[in-house]
This record gives sequence, C-alpha cells and structure tokens, in this order.
Amino acid sequence: MAAAAALEAWQAASRRRRRSAAMRPRRREAAAAARAPGAQPEVDGGVVLRRIQEAREDLLISDFWSSALETVNRCLRKHLEQLKAPVGPLSEAIGSLHLDSSPGESDVAPGSVPEETPVTGSCRLKCVCYGIGNFATCVIARNQLAFLLLFLEKCQEGKRSVYGEPTVFYMLHCGTALYNNLLWRNWSIDALSKMVIVGNSFRGLEERLLTRILQKHYPYVAKIVKGVEELAFPQTSQYTDVFNDTSVHWFPVQKLTQLSTDTWAFREEPDYQDCEDLEIIRNKTEDPSAPDLNPL
Repeated sequence: MAAAAALEAWQAASRRRRRSAAMRPRRREAAAAARAPGAQPEVDGGVVLRRIQEAREDLLISDFWSSALETVNRCLRKHLEQLKAPVGPLSEAIGSLHLDSSPGESDVAPGSVPEETPVTGSCRLKCVCYGIGNFATCVIARNQLAFLLLFLEKCQEGKRSVYGEPTVFYMLHCGTALYNNLLWRNWSIDALSKMVIVGNSFRGLEERLLTRILQKHYPYVAKIVKGVEELAFPQTSQYTDVFNDTSVHWFPVQKLTQLSTDTWAFREEPDYQDCEDLEIIRNKTEDPSAPDLNPL
C-alpha cells in the first residue's frame, strides 16, 4: 500500500547539533530549555503515525472524500485529454502518480524560466507538495496530509517520473506569493498546460484582493485568472477548516493561447519589496551567488 509505505518511511527530524563540546549545552541547561514556555514538545513518531492513520480512515468513510475525489478526477480527466493521454481508465492514466517532496537537481536554476519538453509515451504525473504544516501537532495539517496520502494510494503511486512531465501541485492554504512564484517559474503555455494545482481558489484571490495589490505584488496570478479553469472542493462541516477555499486548477491550452503576447513577454522575477502581507520568507542577501531559500 503506497500510503502505508509513505507513513512507515516518515521520521521526526531534529536540528543537527554542532560537534564542538564548547557549543553543546549542559544536560541541565538543555532540560531547562525544554521546559521553557514555547519550547517544542518531543514528538512520538508512533503516536503521530497512528493519528495520521486515524485521520486517513475517518476521511475515507466521509461523504467529503468521495465528492472531493470526483472533483479532482473531473479536472484530471480534462487535463489528460488535453495532453492526449492514452485512452483508458483514469486509474491507469495516472497509475504512475508520484509524490515528490522537493525539486530535484535537474530542475532549472533560480532566475530562469524553464522550457518544458514534450511528453511522450505513457502519461505519468508527478506530485509536488508545498505548505503542509506541522502534522505532528496540527489537526488541520494532519488531515491535509491524510488526504494527499489517500489520494496517492487511490491513484496507485508508482515509479518516479522525470522532469518535464505533467505535475500535480498540492499546496493547500499557501501564501499568495508562493502561487505567484510557481506561475513565474513555469510561465509558458507549454509548461502551464502540464500543471494541475490543488490549492487556494484563484477566483477567490481575485475577489478578495484589491486589483492594484494583485497586479503589483502578484502579477502572475493576476494575469493567469483568464487562462485557468477551476473546480471547487465540496464543503462539509466536518472539514470546513481543512479544505475551505480549496479548488483544483488546470490551464486549458485554448485559453492560454488567447492571452496576449505581452502577457507571455512579461517574465520579471517576483520581488515583493513593498509587500506588507507577505506570507513567505524572502532572501535578504543581495549576493547573487548565495543559495535561493525560496526557489519556488
């Protein structure tokens, strides 16, 4: 079972300690720090895994799960038709769906816009996840993770796909800047047509933000709203706080080609210098050789 395998492979990560004895706190000092207000409690991996499994089981028997899965499947069917995927059951078409926790070394370097290569052969979907919170202590984050693991299991998670193939981005309740960065990184008809985004409703972003704010700070979100189709997740009282304002987005080629040439010519890297409500951490260094803390 793919979800079970993913859970068994999970480990609680802790910060690496320096080897220098002078830098290591004494045991009493460490114990006192652990008891200090605001200190992070120790994580029992077994308890966390059990809670994730319980969240998965509760989700599976809920009315929300079947409705949400159908919403995602409807979008993926249209997406796969656009990619001219082999005709057959949806489970076969997305049978190689793979969860990719972070961009690989083959990804393009920061500051450039990738040119995607055509998809050939059988259609495989990569799944990239951003923005899941501390699922060890947060119920909302745990339910969001449970949904992702269950979705991967239902889609028969398989071999790792190569860069350039269709990708599902699972990024619930992320900051608007993260969506804007993702769009910038993939700002071409070819790249966007291979993407599906499960996350905050773009239509909702357009309605909530002032037009001048959206265009100034999040120009790629502002420009793409006319080139995207979205299907909203069903709303139930049981998962109101978990999946509220969540939609599945895909980018039909027909809509993308109707956008002006000036839209595609604009490829300025997002900066967010004057953005007061930024929800991601900006790179404070001006050294171009320094690593990018927010590649997406």
